[in-house]
Amino acid sequence: SLNTNTIRFAAREITEHTEDIAVVTVGRKGNGAMRRARVPIAASFDGFGDRPTFAEVLPLARLITNDYLAGTYATIDLVHPSFVSTLVQRPHVARLLPIEPSDTAETGIPGNQFIFEPDAASVLESLLPRYVATRLYQAVLEVTASEQSARMVAMKNATENAQELIEDLTLTYNKVRQTNITREMIEIATGASAS
Repeated sequence: SLNTNTIRFAAREITEHTEDIAVVTVGRKGNGAMRRARVPIAASFDGFGDRPTFAEVLPLARLITNDYLAGTYATIDLVHPSFVSTLVQRPHVARLLPIEPSDTAETGIPGNQFIFEPDAASVLESLLPRYVATRLYQAVLEVTASEQSARMVAMKNATENAQELIEDLTLTYNKVRQTNITREMIEIATGASAS
């Protein structure tokens, strides 16, 4: 299932890192799995439901932003299922903090020519919480889309399997019925010839 694959992926990511780590879990399954694996849990949040809102993500974003700015963590990675298509959702790890420049971002302006008002630190302090909240909300929306897609595919497969079972049972029923009719006709013919 979607959650199981994501939890396994997260467990592999955790075992590959030798430095001290702590996780923030979202949802009961992830929390339970990390507890059983004895991974240090810094915080745990309930799931965001089928219709997550930006406001629901803000407490998680504040916690992550504050801990990062306080120096509690050097890096923060985000593990979640990435929605590729209706049939494909892949577990994915993305660096949330520190912010890494995108390879595809080409502004045509050398980095030292930007002017920040009032200063770069103030701009970063203002934008960082918004950036983290937006990235987390994007991840939550991808998780929601992945869950809905996985449910839809599972329901479609269950419907197809049920239809196939109905067809098999109908065929078996018709064979038994035909056998009974044939047997009765033979009995009637045998009884008529005996009289």
